[in-house]
Amino acid sequence: MEEKLQQFKKEFVEAVQTLASREELEKMYTAYFGRKGIFTRLFKQVKDIAAAERPRVGKLANAIREEAEHLIRQSRKKFGGAEVRETSLDPTLPGVRKSLGHLHPLTQIQYQLEDMFRQMGFLVLDGPEVESDFYNFTALNIPADHPARDMQDTFWLRDGNLLRTHTSPVQVRALQKFGAPFRGIVPGRVFRYEATDASHEHTFYQMEGLMVDRDISISNLIAVMKVLLQNIFNRAVDVRLRPGFFPFVEPGFELDIKCLICDGAGCSVCKQTGWLELLPCGLVHPAVLKAGNVDPSVYSGFAFGLGLSRLVMLKYGINDIRILMNGDLRFVNQF
Repeated sequence: MEEKLQQFKKEFVEAVQTLASREELEKMYTAYFGRKGIFTRLFKQVKDIAAAERPRVGKLANAIREEAEHLIRQSRKKFGGAEVRETSLDPTLPGVRKSLGHLHPLTQIQYQLEDMFRQMGFLVLDGPEVESDFYNFTALNIPADHPARDMQDTFWLRDGNLLRTHTSPVQVRALQKFGAPFRGIVPGRVFRYEATDASHEHTFYQMEGLMVDRDISISNLIAVMKVLLQNIFNRAVDVRLRPGFFPFVEPGFELDIKCLICDGAGCSVCKQTGWLELLPCGLVHPAVLKAGNVDPSVYSGFAFGLGLSRLVMLKYGINDIRILMNGDLRFVNQF
């Protein structure tokens, strides 16, 4: 082995002296010291010799390598240019374009609405997704024996808590914390234990809105809703307001929007009706104000619950709500 190493050293020194260009130097370096180079293969054989011989031969091999690399460095200086190693960057290669991330369409709509409501003086709040029965139902005028509980199929947890079925629990939490007057919105994820179809999901996004002050009326509610819809769709949209029952508002309304998927002709999203339930709303029930420690004889307010997932479907012409959360990058990358 020692003879092979010495012979390698002699051949390498002679080869370096015959080089005429930087290109020849780099080719020779790769031929001798690359992953499959002559010296690399020779160096791997050191481990196969007798254990007693190994330290001496290994020391010789390392010394020859250091001397050879010193000669390479000297030659590079002679030919000019920066040193180039096998793993160095090749500046002649084209660059690799990095793929930048972007916001999900749900997040885009949420941020747009948050900016709009902030300009109207609304706070943007958050609340727990794991809620208590009190905040999700009882404080919203839905006691244990109230039939309205059957309107929302609930994911119950073993400790007696639940996955919130709407963002409305934050109404009472916000009033307890900030008092009145108050105005705020609550975007967030909610959960329903129900079968899925083109317009229903077990996990989706809502935005709760609440405004409490002196002399708040339905006119205030309608004015804010018009600003909201115009801001989102950037166009005039047909809406209708019809009576609706929600225990936490009185009177309560359903604000429907003419389906923008089929333009009112009827499709699977609007269940062939031409209209899509978008925004339940109404004046805050006095029982909810009391639960939030607000005097209903002094203050009144309106509340609304906006389906963010449904709003995204209308804005972008998406005909199946399940697409929003299925993780298919072919869909997400369109936005």
